[in-house]
Amino acid sequence: MNQTKAWVAGVGMVPFKKPGASLPYDAMGAEAAQLALRDAGVDYREVQQAYVGFVYGDSTSGQQALYGVGLTGIPIVNVNNACATGSTALFLARQAVQSGAVEVALALGFEQMNPGALGVTATDRPSIMGRQLAVARQSAAWRDDVPMAAMLFGGAGEEHQQKYGTQAETFARISVKAREHAARNPLAIFREKVSLDEVMAAKGIYGPLTRLQCCPPTCGAAAAVIVSEAYARRKGLTSQCVEIVGQSMTTDPQATLEGGSMMRIVGFEMARNAANQVYEQAGIGPDEVQVCELHDCFTTNELLTYEAIGLAPEGGGEKFVMDGDNTYGGRVVTNPSGGLLSKGHPLGATGLAQCAELTWQLRGQAEARQVENAKIALQHNLGLGGACVVTLYRKAA
Repeated sequence: MNQTKAWVAGVGMVPFKKPGASLPYDAMGAEAAQLALRDAGVDYREVQQAYVGFVYGDSTSGQQALYGVGLTGIPIVNVNNACATGSTALFLARQAVQSGAVEVALALGFEQMNPGALGVTATDRPSIMGRQLAVARQSAAWRDDVPMAAMLFGGAGEEHQQKYGTQAETFARISVKAREHAARNPLAIFREKVSLDEVMAAKGIYGPLTRLQCCPPTCGAAAAVIVSEAYARRKGLTSQCVEIVGQSMTTDPQATLEGGSMMRIVGFEMARNAANQVYEQAGIGPDEVQVCELHDCFTTNELLTYEAIGLAPEGGGEKFVMDGDNTYGGRVVTNPSGGLLSKGHPLGATGLAQCAELTWQLRGQAEARQVENAKIALQHNLGLGGACVVTLYRKAA
């Protein structure tokens, strides 16, 4: 099939805030969309389709948010794909442009969250993770007093420790790094640095995880304007555009449920499959990536993801951390924004906030957190249940 190139022409993001401290979802969403349109220099009337992601909200919340930008009659598609919702909206917008269906699409994500750990909202029907949880209950010590996500990712960290001898302190160092990066990001929610001793001394949650190694519930919004190469050249936008050179969305393969592996239950196979597909599409390997925003909902998942997406060999995540290859001066600056751990994790907005950060990095607009001479950027966004979206970017030529 003939395909056109899809470029990110503009991005926008509102500062992430604690639950109860933000504007309502529709106001946040409208502001993020307007910021992205202004950044792109594109009038909303030129947008031909919009994809709007959120996890908690009523069916047409996307319309409520975008009607605050304009009523142009375009298709507005509401998207819910767990924690990968924002990048799923991006995937659909990119696909619409790349296929030639439209020249301009808007991807928007927002979330207005409640305090506390994520819980089950529909108890009168089968769980969305019924198959995965059946395996997990046989593979880890189940505790009803621990939030499900923390137990799953903590159990995956324990498996990595048992398999490769990874030290608990190694996971904790990822939190220290996240706060150091977030200290440079005015849009992050937690910008105060923490020491390794503070992370280790925090309340234990499950396995190697302490409280400071778990991402917080957050409110926020982010957006991206996706355009065709032809549109960008016609409008003189090429100097600001970032090209999506590869993108893949995967769901759980059969291997997720095999072998009683908690690492697989939390998305290792989905991430590996998506990353491999993206590298093949782009003809670019993980050794060429200079900056990465990945789904660090828990420190354990960040380390697992280094290996899943090829930044480190399997079993090599600990060395990657201890060598400083995940930060400035190392091989791949990982989560310069502070990541989910410190920037925050408003579920529907996360994938688009990652896109915004990497767009700023490739443009050289990331200010105090700028990765020197960044040319290739990688994004990983994961949702249990499951979905994983991996996206590879480079500065448009």
